[in-house]
Parts: sequence; C-alpha cells; structure tokens
Amino acid sequence: MHEHSSNILFNSLSITSFIFVMMLLIEYVNVITKGNWQNKISKSKYGQYLLGVFLGVIPGCLGSYTIVSLYAHRVVGFGALVATMIATSGDEAFIMLSLFPQKAILLFAIIGIVGFFSGIVTDYFTKKFNINFQLHEHNFEVHEDEASPCFSITEIKLHLQNISFPRALLVGLLLILGGIQLHNVIESSDWDWINITLLTSNLFALFVVITVPNHFLEKHLWEHVLKKHLLKIFLWTFGTLFAIHFVTSFLDINQWIETNLWVVLIIAVLVGILPESGPHLIFVTLFASGTIPFSILIANSIVQDGHGTIPLLALSKKSFIYLKIINLAIGLLVGSISLII
Repeated sequence: MHEHSSNILFNSLSITSFIFVMMLLIEYVNVITKGNWQNKISKSKYGQYLLGVFLGVIPGCLGSYTIVSLYAHRVVGFGALVATMIATSGDEAFIMLSLFPQKAILLFAIIGIVGFFSGIVTDYFTKKFNINFQLHEHNFEVHEDEASPCFSITEIKLHLQNISFPRALLVGLLLILGGIQLHNVIESSDWDWINITLLTSNLFALFVVITVPNHFLEKHLWEHVLKKHLLKIFLWTFGTLFAIHFVTSFLDINQWIETNLWVVLIIAVLVGILPESGPHLIFVTLFASGTIPFSILIANSIVQDGHGTIPLLALSKKSFIYLKIINLAIGLLVGSISLII
C-alpha cells in the first residue's frame, strides 16, 4: 500500500510540475513576444487543429498536458482540445509500437485524421449554437512597460541576494521536484525521453524563476499560475489517480472485459472515459493476441486520453465532461462503422 501511495504521489507531482512548466513557458514566451505568437495561433483555427493532432500523436501524455496548458491560456479553442484528445493514445502508444509497430502507425494516422476533422466539426457546431467552453479566468496579461527577462550575471546575483518570498518558494519547489525526479530516474535506471523531458523542463523552469524580473515573477508566475491553478491541479490529479487505483484494486476490469466480448465495443469506449492508462492495456493485448478486431482498438484509442485530461478536471469540469461526451460519441460512431466494414 505504501509503495502504491508513493507511486501515485510521484506521478501526481510529475504531472503537476510539467503542467506548471508548460504554463510558465507559455507566459514567458508571451511576455517576450508581447503576445504576438499566441495571437497568430489563436487566429488560425486549422493551425490549432494541426498543432493539436501533432501533440496528440506524440506517445505518452506530455503533448496532452501541453494542449491543456494552451487551452487554459485561451491560445487554442475547444475544437483543438478535442482534436488532441482524440489523436492521443497515452502511454499505450509505446506498447503498441513495440507489439505491432505497423498497425500502431496506421492507428495513429487514423485517429489523427479523425481528430483533425472532429475538431473542425466541434467548433462549427459550438459556434452555430453559441456554446462556449472556453475558460475565462486565466487570460494573458501583457504590459507595455514590462521589463524583459535579464540574463546578466550581476542581475541574477541581485535576485538571489535580495530574494523575495515568491521567488524563494518557487526555487525551493523546483529544486525539490527536480531532486525527486532525479532520484527516481537514478534508482530505476530509466533514462527514457519522458524522464529526460521532465528533468530538462524542470531545469528550464528553474532558470526562468531565477532570471526573470520581480514583476514577471509575482504577477505572471505567482499570481496567474501558482496561486490560481497549481494546488488545484495537484489535488485533482492525486485524488483521481488514487480513486482509480482503489477501484481497480477491487474490480478485475480485464477479466470482466474478456468474459463479455459481445459487448466489448461498448465496454471499450466506456473504459476509455477513465483518465488512466492501465485499464486500456487490455485492449492492446487482446488485439495483439488476435482476440478483438482493429475497430475496437480504434474506438478505445479515440475515447481514452491516458492521464492527459486529469489537469483539465481541475481547470474546467464543464470542458472535461463535454470533451468526454464528444469523444465517446465519435469513438462509438467510428468503431461501429469500422466494425461493420
């Protein structure tokens, strides 16, 4: 039990820290460019869908976390969020690439195309019926007289010598998180690209926190990101992961699926609702063994997002619910059509 709790805590911290770094990066780039970069993306809907699909098909959940951060900042719309979550397969993507690489690439291409057009259709109908999913509480703020980040050694020394409470707390948090990540990587000898990305992003965040002016640190990072979102994202992430672990410890989902294959398509899309990677592995292994057809794996992959939507729960429960409803409907539709074909 202690080992499981430690794993859940570590995963929660890793997810939260990556979301924080992505939000920090977005704020940082936005201030440096005076908001020009996000204005270009915001005005190009098709660019948003392509970006979403690209981030979605990247194996793992880092792409999903990135699009959630962009959505939280109102850089991309709800359609791009839908496109990303349909195109993503979470951690199962790594296993599919190892078990059946050619079929896995075909699946990524199919759900990527489905995600792109689903994003277009979603935005069309939300605009037609005047449905608003977009977040309101976390807009960008760019001040004309804002000082740019300084890379002078002298200025950095002054920041550290006269360190403010927000800067000290952020530096401390990032050092602790980086230490935990490094310890787990060294202990498990698992230097994969995900762990390297997490460590690198943590170092980048530390660099930003040390070098930025007090105004940027306090108004953008402290007020906009940390105080508004970070604790809420961590609590929702930890609570969701713990609840899913508790349920799956008492319910043998794999056995239940295997003994009810006549409703396996419906089960595949329903299980896809869970913001977790574990239960979906059964569909990957069943397909690899030839037990279920490709259409059911597609349906499950469309609906499931790995851990990608957990931070969205903290930011907007309405967006999470409607996202899952749309993905569920599209998963059922595409799965049924492909099963008939």
